[in-house]
Amino acid sequence: MAVSIALRPVQPEDAAFLYRVYAGTREEELSRLSWDAAQKDAFLRMQFDAQHRYYQKQFPDAAYQVIRVNDCPAGRLYVDRNPDEVRIIDIALLPEYRGQGIGTTLLRSLLEEAGRANKPVRIHVEQANPALRLYRRLGFAVVADRGIYVLMEWSPDGIPEGEDQVKIAS
Repeated sequence: MAVSIALRPVQPEDAAFLYRVYAGTREEELSRLSWDAAQKDAFLRMQFDAQHRYYQKQFPDAAYQVIRVNDCPAGRLYVDRNPDEVRIIDIALLPEYRGQGIGTTLLRSLLEEAGRANKPVRIHVEQANPALRLYRRLGFAVVADRGIYVLMEWSPDGIPEGEDQVKIAS
C-alpha cells in the first residue's frame, strides 16, 4: 500500500493531538523517573505550554503544520522560512509512525525546497536524539554545540540524492 503524506495548517482543535505528539517525544526520558502518571502529565503539560508559547513568540510567521499519513494525523512539522534560511523549528511523529521513512521524506522535501532557493536548512537537535543519525545521513553537519543541543546545518550545495523528487501535498 502506498503511503500518502500530507501537511495541513495547525488548527485550535489540534491542541490535544499536538500535546500527544509532544508527550510521545518525552516518553523514554520520563520512563526513568519514579513519578506517577498524574505528575508526569502535569510536567508534560507545563513543558508543552511553555514550548508552544516560545515557538509562537520566536517564530510568529512560521508554518505550523500537522503531518497526516494516509489521512490520519501522525505528527507535527514547524518550519520558519526567512530570507536567510529554512529553519526546522520542530519535527515530531507519534511513536507508531517512526522508522517508516516519513521523516526522511519530509526532510528531503524541505532540502529540495531550500536547494532551489539556495538557502541553508538549520535545526537544533538534542545530542541524545536518535534522529541525529538521520540528519547526518541527509547531509547535515554540526555547526555549533549548545550544551544538550547541537545546531545542525545543511548546505544547498550538498542536496542529498533521493530516488526521485519528493512531493508533499499541502
